[in-house]
Amino acid sequence: MSYSVGQVAGFAGVTVRTLHHYDDIGLLVPGERSHAGHRRYNDADLDRLQQILFYRELGFPLEEVAALLDDPAADPREHLRRQHELLTARIEQLRKMAEAVEHAMEARTMGINLTPEERFEVFGDKDPEQYAEEAERRWGGSESYAESQRRAATYTKEDWKRLQAEANEWSERYVALMAAGEPPTGEGAMDLAEEHRQHISGWYYECGYEMHQCLAEMYVADERFKAFYDTMRPGLAEHLRAAILANAARHSS
Repeated sequence: MSYSVGQVAGFAGVTVRTLHHYDDIGLLVPGERSHAGHRRYNDADLDRLQQILFYRELGFPLEEVAALLDDPAADPREHLRRQHELLTARIEQLRKMAEAVEHAMEARTMGINLTPEERFEVFGDKDPEQYAEEAERRWGGSESYAESQRRAATYTKEDWKRLQAEANEWSERYVALMAAGEPPTGEGAMDLAEEHRQHISGWYYECGYEMHQCLAEMYVADERFKAFYDTMRPGLAEHLRAAILANAARHSS
């Protein structure tokens, strides 16, 4: 079975002009032509297009894509291994970007006071200003919000760096705990939940067990927080929620 250039463009979400260009440069030459000379693509062509679009999505220039696909030493399994490695690296990059955005949200919510140069050094190209209005709307009238702003007003660049390093180290240990199969009601998970609560209390505002439980529910109910934790490891938001609730229960018993 073969497909027209318009059909393939619709399947792949690219333009007809793009397919024409790929043909012109020899990157994707249709395997067939109609009697009228129109391009016709077969299943092998579609497989190659899928590979092309994968590498293009990861930012490879067309010349490198052609070299990869036309490498006589490469077999389909090698392509899959390479794609797995590239995707794993991209996932890690996106996880770090999500962390940076989360820290930016926290920082601006708490009234971070850094110069533009320092803010870029701490947060990279993520703009903490974009979440200020929403944060004030949600928590602006609370004592916790006021307390966090009072504290943050005194923090230096090095303070924010230490805060982030502490949070990152906690994240790594929590991911390792989940990878080891530790249940959220286990001692290890509850201990990390307690560290999480103390981190908030130490850096932002006094976070009692009742407040911590409210935050735990938000980490699951609010898609942004859930996505932040789940980028560390799928299911981490739910796992952390259960660990926080279990930790609060053992301290109230």
